[in-house]
Amino acid sequence: MSTNSGDELRAVYTDLDGTDFSAGRDLLSAAGFEVSYLDSLDAEAIVAGAAGASALLVGYAQITRSMMERMPSVKVIALMSMGFDNVDVDAATEHGIWVTTIVGAATEEVATHALAMALHLTRGITFSQQAVVFDRWNERDTLVQPRLSELTLGLMGLGRIGMKFAELARPLFGEIIGYDPFIPDTEETRERFAAAGVRRVDADAVRSQSDVLSLHLPLTNDTANMVDADFLSSMKPLSYLINVSRGGLVDSAALRASLDSGHLAGAGLDVLDVEPPTAEHPLLGHPRALITPHIAYFSGRSEAEYVRLQAQNVVSWASTGTPDTPLVSLPAPSTSTH
Repeated sequence: MSTNSGDELRAVYTDLDGTDFSAGRDLLSAAGFEVSYLDSLDAEAIVAGAAGASALLVGYAQITRSMMERMPSVKVIALMSMGFDNVDVDAATEHGIWVTTIVGAATEEVATHALAMALHLTRGITFSQQAVVFDRWNERDTLVQPRLSELTLGLMGLGRIGMKFAELARPLFGEIIGYDPFIPDTEETRERFAAAGVRRVDADAVRSQSDVLSLHLPLTNDTANMVDADFLSSMKPLSYLINVSRGGLVDSAALRASLDSGHLAGAGLDVLDVEPPTAEHPLLGHPRALITPHIAYFSGRSEAEYVRLQAQNVVSWASTGTPDTPLVSLPAPSTSTH
C-alpha cells in the first residue's frame, strides 16, 4: 500500500550541479509525483520551495534540523551520494524522515581512481610530465620512485570501495593491510578479508606500516579531521596518502606541513575540506599534492545510476513505505504520512 494514499505526491530536487536528472524526473513522474527543481543551495530557498513536498532529492545542499522543522511535509530525503554528512541524520530520524544514500553505483570508479592516484604518485608522473613540457628531459626527481611490488598498501575502511581497491591492487603491491572500526571481527569477516588478500590490523599498524595509505571512511563526528598532525607524524616516512572519501577527514594545513617537511612523499586527493578550494587553500598548487575535482565517482554509467537510484528510493518509499537503501530504519508507517 502506498504511504501517501489520498495525498498529492510532490518531489523537489534542491541542486544537482548540472547533472542531467531527466531520467530521475521521468521515473518520479511515472510514479505519480509532481516534480520541480530549485537549483539552489540556499536554505531559505529550499524551505520555501519544498512547501507541500513529501520528498526532497538532494545533491550538495546542507539540510539542517531547523530546515526540517520548517518542512513538516517532507518524509524522505534522498541523497545522490554514498556520503551523508550534508544532512543531520539524527534530526531526520527524530522527525520520522527517511534519509537514503546511493550504494554501489560508483564502487568501481572510485576504487579505480584511488589506484590511478597511487600509481601516478609512486611513479612520479607529474614531475616527469613537467620535465618534458619545460625541456628538462634528463632531469630526475630528487625523490626516487619505489618499486610497487615492494610496497605495502594500507586501507582505512574495508567496505565496498576499499575492498574493490584491494581487488584491483592485489597483483601490484607486495602486501595489503586494512583497518575498519565499523566492521565486526567475526569468523566470516576474517575469512572474507583473507580471501581478498587483506591482512586486518589495528589503526596504529595501518598508519605506521603503509607505504600508500588510502582513506575509505565516512565523515562523522569521530572521523572529522582524523588525519591531523599526530596522525601524519605516525605514518611511515616517505609514504603517500590517498583520499577519495571525504575532504573533512583530513586537516589540510597539517598535510601541507607534512609534505613541506618531506615526511610524506605525496598526497592524492579527490576531495578537499573546502570545495571548490579558494586560491589560498594550503594544498592548491603544491608540487607533491595531486588534486582532482571530486570526480572519482564519475563515469557515464555511474552518473546515470546515481540519478536513477536516487529517484528509485523515493518511488519505493511511496509505493511500499520503505526506501531501498535507507541509512536508518524507521518504524512501519501508518496508512497516512500526515
